[in-house]
Amino acid sequence: MAFELPPLPYAYDALGPFMSKETLEYHHDKHHQAYVTNGNNLLKDSGLEGKSLEDIVKESFGKNAGLFNNAGQHYNHLHFWNWMKKDGGGKKLPAKLQAAIDSDLGGYDKFRTDFIAAGTTQFGSGWAWVAVKDGKLAISKTANGESPLVHGGATPILGVDVWEHSYYIDYRNARPKYLEAFVDSLINWDYVLELYEKAV
Repeated sequence: MAFELPPLPYAYDALGPFMSKETLEYHHDKHHQAYVTNGNNLLKDSGLEGKSLEDIVKESFGKNAGLFNNAGQHYNHLHFWNWMKKDGGGKKLPAKLQAAIDSDLGGYDKFRTDFIAAGTTQFGSGWAWVAVKDGKLAISKTANGESPLVHGGATPILGVDVWEHSYYIDYRNARPKYLEAFVDSLINWDYVLELYEKAV
């Protein structure tokens, strides 16, 4: 399947002051577009042209680095835009998700601390995740464009991009502040729930 860049699910200025219009214009229109363009070029003659995006990501991992890097980042970003919304974040969780966080991650406050720590301690570029593995939630971090999809067959339900282009315009080198803003003010819990229900 050819990769396509979808429009953002909100206006470019909708996530301010936590994520600026300038950040979204660069991140979505330039960085994500580059993953789509490069990914489509690398997909040609790869033998994976007819596969789903998830299968392309899984099957190129460790075998076709260029294709994996771009397909992996395309997959991550398709979800990343939907993992955020205006007036999101905080403790306004759907009951089913709250119950899973309580039982699997030690409650909201521990989840918040551990998720922010995962993103803060990811050295260099990468992502922090909440994924479902064997029916349970787990927090992890990955380098570059990797995700739980290629590590033990887990299904990501929440991720935050800690590449510098995701936060440097707004937060400079203060990655922890960006992660706090993401958790407290941006997470689209309804989308997380949607992915959680598909994964369990």
